[in-house]
Amino acid sequence: MHAVFNHAVRWEWHDKNPITQVRQSAKRQKVPIVLNIEQLRSLLEHLKEPGKTAVLLDILTGLRVSELLALKWSDVDFENLELHVTRSIALQRVGPCKTEASQKPVPLDPELAGVLLMWRRQSAYPMDSDWIFASPASKGKLPYWSFSIFRVYIRPALKAAKITGKVGWHTFRHSLATILKSHGEDVKTVQELLRHANSSVTMNLYAQAVTDIKRSAQSKVARLVFKSEKAQEE
Repeated sequence: MHAVFNHAVRWEWHDKNPITQVRQSAKRQKVPIVLNIEQLRSLLEHLKEPGKTAVLLDILTGLRVSELLALKWSDVDFENLELHVTRSIALQRVGPCKTEASQKPVPLDPELAGVLLMWRRQSAYPMDSDWIFASPASKGKLPYWSFSIFRVYIRPALKAAKITGKVGWHTFRHSLATILKSHGEDVKTVQELLRHANSSVTMNLYAQAVTDIKRSAQSKVARLVFKSEKAQEE
């Protein structure tokens, strides 16, 4: 919008750019909470179905909750180990995905596929046209509300796992990006897994360097400096 109004001013179609008064920075005021592997394992141990499968799927795929809850069994390709993300749901209204990049197939780990298959066998709504996380309250016609499944299943599990702080659905997406980065995955791979339009979004908004990784990087430089100083002294 800022660029459009600038163009209008340049061609004297408008006398000023109103967007200049709008705060345009997307920079966060607070660093989002990220869960480490131990915390994620502890959380999963305290979760009951369908919360457990929903959180596990979210942790390992990085799906937005609107995409996660909009999945149907027909979207799971068990043979080729892929998830096809074709829709999203918000306030129980089904719509398109956030971006074109969001619609790319998501890889499915074999063990995760096994967990999904096990949940399908337990679910009262296992047909291809059914929602993976169909809500019994709507007799399977709609999936769970995001805040409902969080309140009933995830919040008690967080308390039992003694995980504090402002944890939400997006925490799992943040955590995946950060864990991938801390294990040396390249930016492009993380970008593709999270289905971001560009890598700058991945790095600036999601992948936080964990303290141990930052210390290790610092130490590499420190060793070089101290080694150089010792050589000069000798």
